[in-house]
Amino acid sequence: MSQSKGEVPTAAGGAGEHAAEHAAERTGWRRAAVGTLKWGSMSLLALFIIMVVALFIAYKAISIPKPNQLAAAQVSIIYYADGTSEMDRLVAPEANRESVPLDRVPKPVQEAHLAAEDRGFYTNSGVSASGILRAIKSGMGGGGNGQVGGSTITQQYVKNYFLSSDRTLSRKAREILLSVKIDGQLSKSEILENYLNTIYYGRGAYGIQSAARTYFDKDVSDLTVSEGAVLASVINAPALYDPANGDEARTRLANRYAYVLDGMVEEGWLSADERAKDADLPKIQPVRRSTFGSGPTGYISEGVRKELTTIGLSDDDIARGGLRITTTIDKKAQTAAVSAMKDHLPDKVTGGLVAIRPDDGAVIAMYGGADYAKTQLNSATQAILQAGSNFKPFALLAAVRDGLSLNTVFNGNSPQTIGGVTINNFGHTSYGPVDMRRMTGRSINTAFVALNERIGPDKTRQAAIDAGIPEDTPGLDDSLTNVLGSSSPHVIDMASAYSTIAAQGERSTPHLIEKVTSKTSDYTYTAEPKPVRAFDPDITADVTDALTYTVKPGGTATKLQGLGRDVAGKTGTSEENKSAWFTGFVPQLTVSVGMYKPDKAGNATQMTTREGFNLTGGAIPADIFMDFMVPTLEDVPKEDFPLPTGLNRNPVNTVTPTY
Repeated sequence: MSQSKGEVPTAAGGAGEHAAEHAAERTGWRRAAVGTLKWGSMSLLALFIIMVVALFIAYKAISIPKPNQLAAAQVSIIYYADGTSEMDRLVAPEANRESVPLDRVPKPVQEAHLAAEDRGFYTNSGVSASGILRAIKSGMGGGGNGQVGGSTITQQYVKNYFLSSDRTLSRKAREILLSVKIDGQLSKSEILENYLNTIYYGRGAYGIQSAARTYFDKDVSDLTVSEGAVLASVINAPALYDPANGDEARTRLANRYAYVLDGMVEEGWLSADERAKDADLPKIQPVRRSTFGSGPTGYISEGVRKELTTIGLSDDDIARGGLRITTTIDKKAQTAAVSAMKDHLPDKVTGGLVAIRPDDGAVIAMYGGADYAKTQLNSATQAILQAGSNFKPFALLAAVRDGLSLNTVFNGNSPQTIGGVTINNFGHTSYGPVDMRRMTGRSINTAFVALNERIGPDKTRQAAIDAGIPEDTPGLDDSLTNVLGSSSPHVIDMASAYSTIAAQGERSTPHLIEKVTSKTSDYTYTAEPKPVRAFDPDITADVTDALTYTVKPGGTATKLQGLGRDVAGKTGTSEENKSAWFTGFVPQLTVSVGMYKPDKAGNATQMTTREGFNLTGGAIPADIFMDFMVPTLEDVPKEDFPLPTGLNRNPVNTVTPTY
C-alpha cells in the first residue's frame, strides 16, 4: 500500500513524541540538579560558617594556663575513712616542682629536648599538621581504637595542662585550639620554659629542675649535653626508658639517647666530634625511695602506695599524681593506736599494731613505727616476730575441726617429754589435768604440745594457713612444737587470722584503700571485699569460747575484763623473750599488738627484765590493746559472741598423767 509524501507513519510519530518527553525530562532534571547543588552549597556554606563561629567562640573561651596551675592538681592526697580529713600527700620529696627560668637551662640541654620532641619548634605554629592528620585518621577508625597521637612541644605542654590521659578526638581538638592560641600569644622562649617546667620525667619528677636532681643529683644549670640528652630521652615513656627498670629499659634508653644526639648533629646543634665524645650513657643515680610523710602516718602512706600497685596502677601512674585516695583508716582509732603505743612502749623497744574489721578486712588503724622518715621498716607489716603462744589458737581450730570437744582433758604438768621433746610451762608451773578452755586461758605449753601430738602438727599448720597466716611465713612447719609459735608471722597476718575467727569462719584480705578517684583522668576504684568460707561457724564459735578464758579469772590477761564487753584473745611470749604479743577481738573489731627490741639491722633481739618491763604478752601488749580499745569502741554498741555449739561432743579420753 502506497503512502503520500506528507504522511508520517504512526510508529515514527510515537518515537518523536517520546523523544520530546525525554528532552523535557532532561531539562527538568538539570533544573532540579542545579537547584539541589545550590541548596547543597548553601548548606555546606552554612555548616562552614557555623563551624568557624564555633571555633572562634571556643578559641576565645580557652584561657592560657600557667605552669603553677599544674602543681596542686598533680599531688595525690590520702584521706582518712571519712573522705575529707587529709592524712598525707603521696609525693616524693624530689617531685616537688621548682620552676626555673629558661636561661638557667643550658642551651645544649634545650636543644636536646627539641631534637627529641619537636625539631621544627621554632618554625611551626604550635601544631603538627601531619600529627593532626594521623589523629583524625586514627580517631575516624584507622585501627579502631580511637587513639590519637602526634604532638609538638606546644601541644605537649597543653596536654599537661588538661591533665588528661585519654587520647580522643575531642581532647585533641581542645589541645589544637589552645596550642594555636598559646603560639600566637606567647613567645617561643616562654612556651619552651613552661614546657620544661611541667613535663613529666618519671620517678615522680615534674619539671627539668626536679629531673636534674632526681637523675643526676645536680642543679639544672650544671647539666651536661649527655645528661640533657638522657632527660630528653626519658620523656617519651619514662617507665620504658628508666635504666632502673632493668637491662631492657637501659637498652631502650641507649637507642633513644643515640637518636637524640644524632638529631642534634643533623640540626647543626652538635658537632660530630662532640657527638662521638658522648657515645656512652652518663652515670645515672639510682632510684630514691620516697619517704612520704613523717611520723606514724608515713607507714600507712607507703602501705597505700603498695596497695595501689595491686589494684592496677603502675608506679608512673602513682607518681604522676592527681589521685584522691580514701583509706579505711578511722581517724579516731588511728589517734588511739599512736597514743597507746607511745604511752606504753619502753625505751629502745618498738612494735606494731593492726586493727581490722572482721567482716570485710578493712584496716581501721595501723602503727608501724614512730617515724617513717627515720626508719622505713614497718613493724606492723614487715617486722619478723616469733609468734610464741599467739599461735596456739590455730591448734584449737584444727582440733575442733577434727572433732575434739573443748571438754577434752590434757596433762598440764611441767616438765613433760612429748614425742621425744622436753616441754616446760612458763615459770615451770604445773597445772594438773586441764580441758581445752583452761589450757587456753593459762597458755599451758605442755597441754598444747600434747594436743598437737594428738591431732597432728600438720593440721595445726594448715589451720593457720586457712585462717590467714601466709604459707611462706618463716618457720611455719609441721614440727611437733610448731604450736608454741616457732614461726614468725607479721602483726598484720596475726590480726587477719584472728579476724577469721571473729568473723565466724569467713576470711577477708586486709586492705587499706576504700576508694580512689583521679583529678587527672576518669580512673575510679572502689574496694569490693569478697570473704571466703574458711571454717564452719560452729568451729569458730567453740574456739572463740575457749579464747574468752584468757580474760577470765585465772587467765593471762584478766585486766581486759575492764572493757565491759565480750572479749576473746591470746597472749604470747616467744622463746628467748624476743617478742611479746596480744591479739584479741570483740565481735566488731580484731586487734593484734606485737613488740620487740630491734638491733641496728632491725632484727629482734632479747628483751630483759633489767630494762624495767614485764616480758609477757599479758603485760604491755595487753595494756596497749586496752588503751586502744577504750576510745575506739566508745560509740560502738556492745555485741555478744555466738554461743559455743560443740559442748555435747564426746571428749577424747587422754592418758591419765602420772604425778
